[in-house]
Amino acid sequence: MKKFLLGVAVGLVLAGMSVLILIFALARLGDRRPAVADGSTLLYRLEGPVPEQPPVEIPLPFWESQSPLTVRDNWELLRRAAEDKRIKALVLAPEGVGAGWAKLEELRSGVLEFRKSGKPVIAWLRNPRTREYYLATAADRIYMAPEDVLDVKGLRAELTFFRKTMDKLGVQMEVERIGKYKDAADMFTRGSASEETREVLNSVLDQLFGRLVTVVGASRKRSPEQVRALIDQGPFLAPQAKSGGLVDDLLYEDQVFDELKKRLNQKELKKISQRDYLRASGPAGDKIRRVAYVVGQGSILRGRAEGLGSDDLIASESFIKLLRQVGADAGIKGVVVRVDSPGGDAIASDDILREMKLLSRKKPLVISMSDVAASGGYYIAMTGDPIVAYPDTITGSIGVIFGKMNLRGLYDKIGVQKEILKRGQFADVDSDYQPLTDAGRKKLRESIGSIYQGFLARVAEARKRKPEEIDALGQGRVWMGQQAKQHGLVDELGGLDRAVELLRAKARIPREERIRLVPYPPKRSLLELLLTRSAESALDARLRAFLRDFDLRLWARGGLMRVMPYTIVVE
Repeated sequence: MKKFLLGVAVGLVLAGMSVLILIFALARLGDRRPAVADGSTLLYRLEGPVPEQPPVEIPLPFWESQSPLTVRDNWELLRRAAEDKRIKALVLAPEGVGAGWAKLEELRSGVLEFRKSGKPVIAWLRNPRTREYYLATAADRIYMAPEDVLDVKGLRAELTFFRKTMDKLGVQMEVERIGKYKDAADMFTRGSASEETREVLNSVLDQLFGRLVTVVGASRKRSPEQVRALIDQGPFLAPQAKSGGLVDDLLYEDQVFDELKKRLNQKELKKISQRDYLRASGPAGDKIRRVAYVVGQGSILRGRAEGLGSDDLIASESFIKLLRQVGADAGIKGVVVRVDSPGGDAIASDDILREMKLLSRKKPLVISMSDVAASGGYYIAMTGDPIVAYPDTITGSIGVIFGKMNLRGLYDKIGVQKEILKRGQFADVDSDYQPLTDAGRKKLRESIGSIYQGFLARVAEARKRKPEEIDALGQGRVWMGQQAKQHGLVDELGGLDRAVELLRAKARIPREERIRLVPYPPKRSLLELLLTRSAESALDARLRAFLRDFDLRLWARGGLMRVMPYTIVVE
């Protein structure tokens, strides 16, 4: 009876939510598009995450105002505004931006592209960290409040290890790998970083810090030595930031707008937000060609993507279906595949690569790498088509790893006992109740070795190199985009502009014709997700929200993986 009543209650709640959403959706259909007045100033407030894939569409006003714009949205926004004669200036106000360094470069490049139009670009900083300041250097003037703090003090990378925790729980991680840098399981098996890990992470920090110094120096007209000396003194009180030349003046927001009114010779600023501007009608243009913008974001797993936890997951069956839809659409003139993935399941990666190659035979295709395109994320890009990466894209990590958890010690602690009956020597090789035997370990190494050789062969074929040359660059080693370009692992350095430019040439789209990036997958409604959501995906979403530094879905399943050694978050 209790279950019945609970089911009725849940049904009533869902029905009520559906009716409410429907009412707001109908109301929104009646909304008129915002108008863009002549002489408008675009208020570009960047806050929170910058996802690749469109978030769930919930037609509630308060929800829509919080929904983040995607990378494609920001790209379209800035380039449209640069050409729009109605837009006379841009005010950049970044705060708490949750993007990796490659995405930051895309956003910064967009602001620089707007600035080429000759229109004023002003940055006003509130609670600024290094990420926000990096973006602000694209403006021609930088302001902050008189009592604020500029939290620029260099970069750091932190590694977390769970070996002692695992020992206390009685859990043993069984790992076999190919590649001395393929240390994806070190967080579970070690108490400190290996020399190989330190080598790679120091290389990452050198690349990021060097680029930060170069960008700040060029923006603020300081030598690299001067910038390094300045950063060593951070963080900065507002007066220190001004005296050090890191900002132009200390003004409150209303004073910034007063300054802009003088520059534009306006009595009152005609402000429009980035969200309203995207909804408004764009400037009139020539013929538009549709280009598919296919997003592969998150860990790679076999199966279908379902529920609210699927927006950071590349599920092989769902992604392959998406690629086939693109291939069958005669109105699509080319494809930009945007990869933001640390890798995952080895078999799923191979299935996706197969379908990517089939799509490449039907449509002109270019790969654009985002923050991360490593291991399986790099593997699925091996179609032989042009690959574009940012200087700070984490890429490569060509290697294979097997991992499983031996929970025998944990089971003993909580009084759980198992008895294994088997037929076949290796039937229990992936059992969670016993460690790997010597024979089992040897058998696994054969499988891992074979898959690694296949990885080398796919990369060698796509990059037109010898397998032994790729092996020297592989071994699970993570490279930054600039390093990957030097070693021939990617073709070009750049962002969406460069990817679109290459695709225009491949698809023979004339310069006078505009290109519209059509997102795949499209935005999904809340009702669609409620109908497909499963208890497993809901639980998984909670687990991933709690432990974001590694994907429990991969390690819980175990098996053969092409996955990046670690999650790199440089602050």
